[in-house]
Amino acid sequence: MPAFLKLLLRNRNYRYTWIGQVISEVGDHFNNIAVFSLVMQMTNSGMAVSGVLLSRGVAVLAAGPLAGVVIDKLDRRQLMIASDLARTVIAMGFGLCLMYPKLWILYLFSFLLMFASPFFTVGRSAILPSIASKEELHTANSLTQTTQWTTMAIGTMLGGASVMQFGYELAFLLNALSFACSALCISKLALPGGFAPRVEALTEQQVVRPWHDYVEGLRYIRGVPLLMGLTLLTAGWASGGGAAQVLFTLFGDKVFQRGAAGIGIVWGVAAAGLVVGGAFAHWYGKRIRYETYLWTVAICYVLHGVTYVAFSQMRLFVMALLFIGMSRAAVGITSVLNTGQLLRHVSDGFRGRVFSTIESVSWATMMLSMTAAGIASDHYSPRTIGLVSGVLSGSTSIFWAWAVYKGKLPEPERSGLDPDDVEVHGDPNV
Repeated sequence: MPAFLKLLLRNRNYRYTWIGQVISEVGDHFNNIAVFSLVMQMTNSGMAVSGVLLSRGVAVLAAGPLAGVVIDKLDRRQLMIASDLARTVIAMGFGLCLMYPKLWILYLFSFLLMFASPFFTVGRSAILPSIASKEELHTANSLTQTTQWTTMAIGTMLGGASVMQFGYELAFLLNALSFACSALCISKLALPGGFAPRVEALTEQQVVRPWHDYVEGLRYIRGVPLLMGLTLLTAGWASGGGAAQVLFTLFGDKVFQRGAAGIGIVWGVAAAGLVVGGAFAHWYGKRIRYETYLWTVAICYVLHGVTYVAFSQMRLFVMALLFIGMSRAAVGITSVLNTGQLLRHVSDGFRGRVFSTIESVSWATMMLSMTAAGIASDHYSPRTIGLVSGVLSGSTSIFWAWAVYKGKLPEPERSGLDPDDVEVHGDPNV
């Protein structure tokens, strides 16, 4: 905690980024709970919940490659602001669903909201080594991710209570206002050299070849075993993780029969587990060698799978919450450690494409998992689906451990944190 506070007090750029993150992500989760609860109210169908999640997944897949390319070519701060302003308008559009309660309207605005999001989220990851010094980067990465999960815990619980008490209108309004506040915060960022990536001057030929640039990013990932391994690891987790997105709603609303508040509690406790795992990873990550990191990931995925299966079988609500918290704590540890490795080893010119590719792979796999879970929910109990999804996610550890044991994941050069790549260390006097 002292390290987090010190970073926020000393680094003006990171402080504004963090404040914008807190405001926008809390608003995000008000929207999420409102949308999931509205879908259940309209249809009482797990497949309909899957439809919302699939519309988001398709959007990320469509936007991800484009976002990765432009973030590696254009001013990242301006793209983040444009994303926030677009999402402000889109978030207001969810109000149409209350006047015209049609599923296709929810699907449409869910798609549009998520299409605009990668230009912000990938941009934020890409600028992190520019606004944090080499010494600050581990703390900045840990704080960014634990904040993401803390806002999920707060936003989902408050969102569930707010929907029950005040209805859907307030949730959608607060979500729109949160993006406007985030845009204002990002507009305050400043670097002497600006926020465009440090690449050679663009020619007309380069500007009009986004597909070539994206394929170049794929070759870069394939050429670094660790990056390829992390991409496949993400896909393995998502094979069961996508189903979890559907199951959290079903468990909160149908299995434990607690309505919007129950959905918010399940999501909130899951997020609290991520926060605990992220905080541990911040302490632990500074004390381990690369080889220890590799084995830690394998162990955490075993724990994640086992405890998720336990969550799906618990009959008492409090015990289910305990195990989902433990499951997500294991995921939180791996997420912070894995992102830290990406920030260390990915060069500035490829950072946008690497992060967007991994995010796209994750969403593509989750889409398949969500579709399967949605279809299965009409034929099997959520507990059965949860058991299968936990086994799928946990089995990822087997393949990762085999690759580690065979020496197939050597540590790459630290191109991501070469001193020349650190553009600014933040103003220690602000």
